[in-house]
Amino acid sequence: MLQTQCAFCFIMYKGEVYKPSNTGRLIADVVADNYAFLWERTQTDKALLALLEDERYTPILIFPHQYAEAGRCIHNPMEHVAVVSGRIPLFIVLDGTWREAKKMFKSPYLANLPVLGIQPDEGSTYVLREAAHTHQLCTAEVGVEVLRLANERVAAEALQDYFNLFQERYASIRAHVRGRNL
Repeated sequence: MLQTQCAFCFIMYKGEVYKPSNTGRLIADVVADNYAFLWERTQTDKALLALLEDERYTPILIFPHQYAEAGRCIHNPMEHVAVVSGRIPLFIVLDGTWREAKKMFKSPYLANLPVLGIQPDEGSTYVLREAAHTHQLCTAEVGVEVLRLANERVAAEALQDYFNLFQERYASIRAHVRGRNL
């Protein structure tokens, strides 16, 4: 784990935590300051609400700008007023499928948070699940981009390397298991 000048908070759709192909945990393995909560449509975890109100942090929701009002959209998290004043950026990641993430995005407690949209130079390299659109990244790839934007180059490189290894090993195991079942 690396100590960084940022933190991550994962709000996970039910069932996502059990998927072996989930890559959010890779970010949690790399970035020491991280939190995870299960999302529920009708109830909100009190610890999550307390974290969003914690004066040490500036919560920044990671989501495509096309879904947010223009006034909420930011492009550089390190230039956000609260971050400049010394608060730690707390990157909120909605971890689930795009359909699930869109539901989570509508949660009232997220409605006023600034939204950081990721505009990757390249499409996803994630091969373990198929995205509905080419511009959609998996959670670990989003984490790499966010860490780069936060000037956390060492952590971004470590996460990218870890993600590459994860994909390689997962594919190898999958091939081995398929070979045994034939």
